[in-house]
Amino acid sequence: MLADTVRPRRTDAGVSSVELVLMAPLLMLFILLLIALGQISQAQSTLDGTARDAARAGALQRDWNSAVAAARQTANANIGGTCAGGITVTPSGTFEAGGMFTITLSCDVQGLSSLGIGWTKQVSGRSTAPLDTYRRVAP
Repeated sequence: MLADTVRPRRTDAGVSSVELVLMAPLLMLFILLLIALGQISQAQSTLDGTARDAARAGALQRDWNSAVAAARQTANANIGGTCAGGITVTPSGTFEAGGMFTITLSCDVQGLSSLGIGWTKQVSGRSTAPLDTYRRVAP
């Protein structure tokens, strides 16, 4: 009779293993997401700084073609390995006394492609610089 009333004893054995199996993939996914967001944030900052430098380099030139060439050269030199492919440089503005020279840069950021996950995001940066009063103007 005593044997009929005794319940089997329940233990917590194995619960930690189940929790680990369920939570580990979610934790890894969260860490990968943080890495990707960090790379995108760094790329945005790099593109903003590069656009500023390229606009200033173009604003110092004496004519439109020289300004565009200087801006492209500066952008390609400063961008480093931030972009997954090439960088797109789009100039605009008026190139006359008192004018402004604007550069818009855009490229695809690697995201998680460095980890083998093919995810990229397009990021752009824009900056405007006034034409320098004492720039190299032809006499």
